[in-house]
Amino acid sequence: MNQSHLAMVRKLPSIDDGTRDLYGASDFDIMIDSSYCMKISIAYTLFAVIATGLNIGVQDIAIRLYDGPNHLIFSVGAGTLAGLLLKYALDKRYIFRFQAKNASHNGRTFLLYALMGLLTTIIFWGFEFGFNYLFQTKALRYLGGIIGLAIGYLSKYHLDKQFVFRQGAAS
Repeated sequence: MNQSHLAMVRKLPSIDDGTRDLYGASDFDIMIDSSYCMKISIAYTLFAVIATGLNIGVQDIAIRLYDGPNHLIFSVGAGTLAGLLLKYALDKRYIFRFQAKNASHNGRTFLLYALMGLLTTIIFWGFEFGFNYLFQTKALRYLGGIIGLAIGYLSKYHLDKQFVFRQGAAS
């Protein structure tokens, strides 16, 4: 698409709702820039895979270290926390290129990020505990967790873009 076509397309008011990201680009501008979309999609997917691996790995370590009452809840909670902290750091810096004004602003942004994660955590845990209930094997429980995390991360990207990493969201 050459510059004159791009200029014509950008003038379509029914598509561009006037909202801008931190760099002044609208959602439509970014959608037009397919290389930007591809880079963000690849990075987000890679980060989700890394955070999923950390989550499942921490679960496996936790369940090996602790086999007492509520060991499954403990391991899933530990994995979820590890994945949340890593994913926040990666999303904030590389996906949304967000810079907090100060430590307090960063704390409020993280809290909002974690709150958005509650819904997606319910999806993830629903799949993991559901697979555990249905199949009662560690491998299929982890598969359920991976499926739940994939669905959750896709949902979370849109929630974070809309509500967390935008100007004024956690101010």
